[in-house]
Amino acid sequence: MTTPSPTRGQPERNQSSSLRRALSILGHVRDHAGAGRGVPLGQLADALAMPKSTVLRLAAPLAEAGLLARDTETGWFRLGHGALQLGQSYLATLDLRTTAGEESRRLMRDAGETVHLVVYDAPHVVYIDKVENETNLRMGSRIGSRAPAYCTAVGKAILAWVPDEVVTAAIEAGLPRRTAHTITGPEQFRAELARIRERGYAIDDRENETEVRCVGAPIFDNTGRVAAALSVSGLSSRITTSRVRALGPRVAQAGLTISRALGASR
Repeated sequence: MTTPSPTRGQPERNQSSSLRRALSILGHVRDHAGAGRGVPLGQLADALAMPKSTVLRLAAPLAEAGLLARDTETGWFRLGHGALQLGQSYLATLDLRTTAGEESRRLMRDAGETVHLVVYDAPHVVYIDKVENETNLRMGSRIGSRAPAYCTAVGKAILAWVPDEVVTAAIEAGLPRRTAHTITGPEQFRAELARIRERGYAIDDRENETEVRCVGAPIFDNTGRVAAALSVSGLSSRITTSRVRALGPRVAQAGLTISRALGASR
Protein backbone atom coordinates (compact mmCIF):
# COMPACT_ATOMS: atom_id res chain seq x y z
CA MET A 1 0.00 0.00 0.00
CA THR A 2 1.47 3.34 -1.08
CA THR A 3 1.27 6.54 0.92
CA PRO A 4 -0.75 9.26 -0.83
CA SER A 5 1.47 11.99 -2.22
CA PRO A 6 0.98 15.55 -0.91
CA THR A 7 -1.45 17.68 -2.88
CA ARG A 8 -0.02 20.44 -5.01
CA GLY A 9 -1.48 23.12 -2.75
CA GLN A 10 0.11 21.92 0.49
CA PRO A 11 3.60 23.47 0.02
CA GLU A 12 2.01 26.80 -0.85
CA ARG A 13 -0.27 26.64 2.20
CA ASN A 14 2.65 25.76 4.45
CA GLN A 15 4.71 28.63 3.09
CA SER A 16 1.80 31.02 3.51
CA SER A 17 1.28 29.89 7.10
CA SER A 18 4.97 30.32 7.89
CA LEU A 19 4.98 33.77 6.34
CA ARG A 20 1.97 34.85 8.39
CA ARG A 21 3.58 33.59 11.59
CA ALA A 22 6.88 35.27 10.76
CA LEU A 23 5.05 38.53 10.13
CA SER A 24 3.24 38.15 13.46
CA ILE A 25 6.66 37.97 15.15
CA LEU A 26 7.75 41.12 13.36
CA GLY A 27 4.51 42.87 14.29
CA HIS A 28 4.76 41.91 17.96
CA VAL A 29 8.32 43.18 18.20
CA ARG A 30 7.28 46.39 16.47
CA ASP A 31 4.47 47.01 18.95
CA HIS A 32 6.17 45.85 22.16
CA ALA A 33 9.91 46.52 21.87
CA GLY A 34 9.58 49.78 23.79
CA ALA A 35 12.37 52.37 23.80
CA GLY A 36 14.78 50.04 22.00
CA ARG A 37 14.96 47.46 24.80
CA GLY A 38 13.53 44.65 22.72
CA VAL A 39 11.30 41.66 23.45
CA PRO A 40 12.49 38.49 25.25
CA LEU A 41 12.19 35.18 23.40
CA GLY A 42 9.91 33.76 26.08
CA GLN A 43 7.53 36.71 25.83
CA LEU A 44 7.36 36.34 22.06
CA ALA A 45 6.63 32.63 22.32
CA ASP A 46 3.92 33.11 24.96
CA ALA A 47 2.24 36.05 23.23
CA LEU A 48 2.09 34.29 19.86
CA ALA A 49 1.40 30.80 21.24
CA MET A 50 4.44 29.33 19.50
CA PRO A 51 7.24 27.10 20.79
CA LYS A 52 10.50 28.95 21.30
CA SER A 53 12.13 26.77 18.65
CA THR A 54 9.51 27.88 16.11
CA VAL A 55 10.04 31.54 16.97
CA LEU A 56 13.77 31.13 16.46
CA ARG A 57 13.30 29.30 13.16
CA LEU A 58 10.91 31.92 11.78
CA ALA A 59 12.96 34.84 13.11
CA ALA A 60 16.16 33.65 11.41
CA PRO A 61 15.30 34.83 7.86
CA LEU A 62 13.92 38.10 9.27
CA ALA A 63 17.27 38.68 10.97
CA GLU A 64 19.14 37.78 7.77
CA ALA A 65 17.09 40.43 5.95
CA GLY A 66 17.87 42.97 8.66
CA LEU A 67 14.22 43.30 9.67
CA LEU A 68 14.95 41.88 13.14
CA ALA A 69 18.01 42.14 15.34
CA ARG A 70 18.86 40.12 18.45
CA ASP A 71 20.91 41.53 21.30
CA THR A 72 24.04 39.43 21.75
CA GLU A 73 23.96 39.80 25.54
CA THR A 74 20.27 39.59 26.47
CA GLY A 75 18.97 37.64 23.48
CA TRP A 76 16.06 40.08 23.19
CA PHE A 77 14.61 40.89 19.77
CA ARG A 78 14.15 44.38 18.34
CA LEU A 79 13.58 45.82 14.89
CA GLY A 80 16.66 45.83 12.67
CA HIS A 81 18.07 48.42 10.29
CA GLY A 82 16.16 46.83 7.41
CA ALA A 83 12.88 47.89 9.01
CA LEU A 84 14.11 51.48 9.10
CA GLN A 85 15.11 51.31 5.45
CA LEU A 86 11.68 49.98 4.52
CA GLY A 87 10.02 52.72 6.54
CA GLN A 88 12.13 55.41 4.93
CA SER A 89 11.39 54.05 1.47
CA TYR A 90 7.68 54.03 2.27
CA LEU A 91 7.71 57.57 3.62
CA ALA A 92 9.68 58.75 0.60
CA THR A 93 6.79 57.72 -1.64
CA LEU A 94 4.29 59.78 0.32
CA ASP A 95 4.10 63.13 -1.41
CA LEU A 96 1.39 63.79 1.14
CA ARG A 97 3.98 64.52 3.83
CA THR A 98 5.76 67.07 1.68
CA THR A 99 2.54 68.65 0.48
CA ALA A 100 1.10 68.89 3.99
CA GLY A 101 4.31 70.03 5.66
CA GLU A 102 4.01 73.79 5.26
CA GLU A 103 0.34 73.95 6.23
CA SER A 104 0.93 71.64 9.21
CA ARG A 105 3.67 73.94 10.48
CA ARG A 106 1.43 76.97 9.98
CA LEU A 107 -1.37 75.24 11.87
CA MET A 108 1.00 74.36 14.72
CA ARG A 109 2.07 78.01 15.02
CA ASP A 110 -1.53 79.26 14.94
CA ALA A 111 -2.81 76.72 17.47
CA GLY A 112 0.30 76.47 19.62
CA GLU A 113 -0.28 72.71 19.87
CA THR A 114 1.01 69.50 18.27
CA VAL A 115 -0.20 68.68 14.76
CA HIS A 116 -0.46 65.09 13.53
CA LEU A 117 -0.82 63.74 9.99
CA VAL A 118 -2.20 60.21 9.56
CA VAL A 119 -3.35 57.70 6.97
CA TYR A 120 -5.91 54.94 7.45
CA ASP A 121 -4.86 51.30 7.79
CA ALA A 122 -8.06 49.62 8.92
CA PRO A 123 -9.00 49.58 11.69
CA HIS A 124 -6.19 51.91 12.79
CA VAL A 125 -4.67 55.20 11.81
CA VAL A 126 -0.91 55.37 11.22
CA TYR A 127 0.98 58.53 12.17
CA ILE A 128 3.14 59.56 9.21
CA ASP A 129 4.16 63.04 10.39
CA LYS A 130 4.17 65.14 13.52
CA VAL A 131 4.85 68.84 14.05
CA GLU A 132 5.39 69.47 17.72
CA ASN A 133 5.25 72.70 19.68
CA GLU A 134 8.48 72.43 21.63
CA THR A 135 7.31 74.85 24.34
CA ASN A 136 4.50 72.59 25.53
CA LEU A 137 4.40 69.14 27.12
CA ARG A 138 5.34 66.65 24.42
CA MET A 139 2.73 64.27 23.09
CA GLY A 140 3.55 60.56 23.35
CA SER A 141 2.73 59.77 19.71
CA ARG A 142 5.48 58.56 17.37
CA ILE A 143 5.78 58.61 13.59
CA GLY A 144 4.96 55.09 12.44
CA SER A 145 2.84 54.28 15.49
CA ARG A 146 -0.81 53.28 15.31
CA ALA A 147 -3.97 54.22 17.16
CA PRO A 148 -7.57 52.99 16.94
CA ALA A 149 -9.51 55.01 14.37
CA TYR A 150 -12.86 54.95 16.17
CA CYS A 151 -11.74 56.94 19.22
CA THR A 152 -9.34 59.46 17.65
CA ALA A 153 -10.22 62.73 15.93
CA VAL A 154 -8.12 61.86 12.88
CA GLY A 155 -9.68 58.41 12.64
CA LYS A 156 -13.23 59.71 12.89
CA ALA A 157 -12.42 62.47 10.40
CA ILE A 158 -11.50 59.77 7.89
CA LEU A 159 -14.35 57.39 8.71
CA ALA A 160 -16.90 60.18 8.27
CA TRP A 161 -16.12 60.30 4.54
CA VAL A 162 -15.53 56.66 3.59
CA PRO A 163 -18.11 54.27 2.08
CA ASP A 164 -20.59 52.77 4.53
CA GLU A 165 -19.11 49.28 4.21
CA VAL A 166 -15.80 50.64 5.51
CA VAL A 167 -17.58 52.15 8.51
CA THR A 168 -19.38 48.86 9.10
CA ALA A 169 -16.07 46.98 9.02
CA ALA A 170 -14.58 49.44 11.53
CA ILE A 171 -17.54 48.95 13.86
CA GLU A 172 -17.38 45.17 13.52
CA ALA A 173 -13.68 45.31 14.44
CA GLY A 174 -14.85 46.52 17.84
CA LEU A 175 -15.44 49.74 19.76
CA PRO A 176 -13.98 48.86 23.17
CA ARG A 177 -14.05 51.49 25.87
CA ARG A 178 -10.69 53.18 26.34
CA THR A 179 -11.85 55.96 28.66
CA ALA A 180 -15.11 56.96 30.31
CA HIS A 181 -15.79 59.18 27.27
CA THR A 182 -15.27 56.62 24.48
CA ILE A 183 -18.21 56.13 22.11
CA THR A 184 -18.88 52.39 22.15
CA GLY A 185 -22.37 52.04 20.64
CA PRO A 186 -22.62 51.47 16.86
CA GLU A 187 -25.61 53.81 16.41
CA GLN A 188 -24.02 56.48 18.57
CA PHE A 189 -20.87 56.15 16.50
CA ARG A 190 -22.73 56.53 13.20
CA ALA A 191 -24.52 59.59 14.58
CA GLU A 192 -21.15 61.06 15.56
CA LEU A 193 -19.87 60.57 12.00
CA ALA A 194 -22.95 62.37 10.67
CA ARG A 195 -22.21 65.34 12.95
CA ILE A 196 -18.62 65.40 11.71
CA ARG A 197 -19.76 65.54 8.07
CA GLU A 198 -22.11 68.40 8.94
CA ARG A 199 -19.57 70.61 10.70
CA GLY A 200 -16.47 69.57 8.71
CA TYR A 201 -14.22 68.47 11.58
CA ALA A 202 -13.99 65.74 14.22
CA ILE A 203 -13.41 65.90 17.97
CA ASP A 204 -11.70 63.40 20.24
CA ASP A 205 -13.06 64.60 23.57
CA ARG A 206 -10.80 62.55 25.88
CA GLU A 207 -12.02 59.39 24.13
CA ASN A 208 -8.60 57.83 23.56
CA GLU A 209 -6.62 59.34 26.43
CA THR A 210 -8.24 60.74 29.56
CA GLU A 211 -6.43 64.09 29.55
CA VAL A 212 -6.10 64.77 25.82
CA ARG A 213 -8.42 66.52 23.37
CA CYS A 214 -7.91 66.56 19.63
CA VAL A 215 -9.58 68.30 16.71
CA GLY A 216 -9.20 66.60 13.33
CA ALA A 217 -10.17 67.15 9.72
CA PRO A 218 -10.07 65.06 6.54
CA ILE A 219 -7.69 65.45 3.61
CA PHE A 220 -8.93 64.51 0.12
CA ASP A 221 -6.92 63.52 -2.94
CA ASN A 222 -7.43 64.46 -6.60
CA THR A 223 -10.11 61.79 -7.01
CA GLY A 224 -12.18 63.21 -4.17
CA ARG A 225 -11.40 60.24 -1.93
CA VAL A 226 -10.48 60.88 1.68
CA ALA A 227 -6.78 60.04 1.77
CA ALA A 228 -5.62 61.18 5.19
CA ALA A 229 -6.40 63.43 8.12
CA LEU A 230 -4.64 65.94 10.32
CA SER A 231 -5.31 67.09 13.84
CA VAL A 232 -4.38 69.49 16.58
CA SER A 233 -3.78 67.66 19.88
CA GLY A 234 -3.12 68.82 23.41
CA LEU A 235 -3.99 68.49 27.06
CA SER A 236 -7.67 69.05 27.83
CA SER A 237 -6.64 71.80 30.26
CA ARG A 238 -5.29 73.73 27.25
CA ILE A 239 -7.74 72.64 24.57
CA THR A 240 -10.95 73.45 26.41
CA THR A 241 -14.42 72.80 24.97
CA SER A 242 -14.78 76.49 24.09
CA ARG A 243 -11.40 76.45 22.34
CA VAL A 244 -12.45 73.39 20.35
CA ARG A 245 -15.16 75.49 18.70
CA ALA A 246 -12.54 78.01 17.60
CA LEU A 247 -9.99 75.42 16.48
CA GLY A 248 -12.47 73.31 14.51
CA PRO A 249 -12.90 75.63 11.50
CA ARG A 250 -9.15 76.38 11.45
CA VAL A 251 -8.25 72.68 11.33
CA ALA A 252 -10.92 72.07 8.68
CA GLN A 253 -9.49 74.89 6.58
CA ALA A 254 -5.99 73.39 6.88
CA GLY A 255 -7.36 70.08 5.66
CA LEU A 256 -8.99 71.75 2.66
CA THR A 257 -5.81 73.72 1.87
CA ILE A 258 -3.80 70.50 1.76
CA SER A 259 -6.57 68.77 -0.21
CA ARG A 260 -6.49 71.47 -2.89
CA ALA A 261 -2.71 71.16 -3.10
CA LEU A 262 -3.24 67.44 -3.78
CA GLY A 263 -5.64 68.29 -6.60
CA ALA A 264 -8.96 67.88 -4.79
CA SER A 265 -11.84 69.97 -6.13
CA ARG A 266 -13.54 70.44 -2.73
